[in-house]
Amino acid sequence: MNNDTCIARLDHVGKRYGNLVALDGIDLSIHRGELLALLGPNGAGKSTSIGLLLGLIRADSGTASLFGRDPQDIDARRRIGVMLQSASLPPTLKVRELLTLTASYYPEPRPVPESAALAGIVDLLGRKYSDLSGGQQRRVQFAMALAGRPEILFLDEPTVGMDITARQALWTAIRTLVAGGCAVVLTTHYLEEAEALADRVCVIAKGKVISEGTVDALRAHVAVRRIRCVTTIPMDIIAQWPGVTSVDTHQGRLTIATTLAEGVVRRLLEADPTLSELEVQRAGLAEAFTEITRESEAGDVAREAA
Repeated sequence: MNNDTCIARLDHVGKRYGNLVALDGIDLSIHRGELLALLGPNGAGKSTSIGLLLGLIRADSGTASLFGRDPQDIDARRRIGVMLQSASLPPTLKVRELLTLTASYYPEPRPVPESAALAGIVDLLGRKYSDLSGGQQRRVQFAMALAGRPEILFLDEPTVGMDITARQALWTAIRTLVAGGCAVVLTTHYLEEAEALADRVCVIAKGKVISEGTVDALRAHVAVRRIRCVTTIPMDIIAQWPGVTSVDTHQGRLTIATTLAEGVVRRLLEADPTLSELEVQRAGLAEAFTEITRESEAGDVAREAA
């Protein structure tokens, strides 16, 4: 990424809580018009990293910057939007009142109807916040995060509690914002969400970035692909082919795990003229995430043993 597009960063940041090392010299950059997904196991340092960029906590070492300023600078903070995993809002206020109140904190706010339309809550404006379902409340919180026309939008588990339709609508809104130049920082345990939205993924473990790149680059960590098909070739024969690591069957369809997908597909086509329902799948982000964190843990164990 071009440094000219970088609008927030952590430079070799360290942070401790007593004897616990939350961040261990982490480097992180956020760029305009890009969605960055932060992934990692619980306690990896994701929340601490975001807390530093939001100006909620201070680094023990290294530097955190937001639009080239201290993250606690009020002018810098007015240029961001935040949707946390949980929020305590006045239950008696109507949705329109909540959006109007939030917009009043910014010098050039987004009009309430525009925020409501982006979040898909136009039909909820006249209802009390306390009367809404959990998924509807999350959509209201998303609209509130948009009120100040943020240049960086921080989203922490944004679609928790939403049904499939609402989740897809929120994804569409996020893509619209990114296409308009907004930077989005996403933390989520729904890895399919990161896979669908992220331009770049950072995997954090034990306070460090252990892998960073596009979704495709992270998928490349997993060499195994899965071939699904309906074939007359016996399972035990296929299991002996080079590169095949496992063969399973379910409802008459084979699933073949292999590191040599192209060769296995050619052999299937040559050996079975009746082959049907052929499908080849690369590893998903979930498998890549598991493999990356496993490799990191194995490396830590090896270093400790040395």
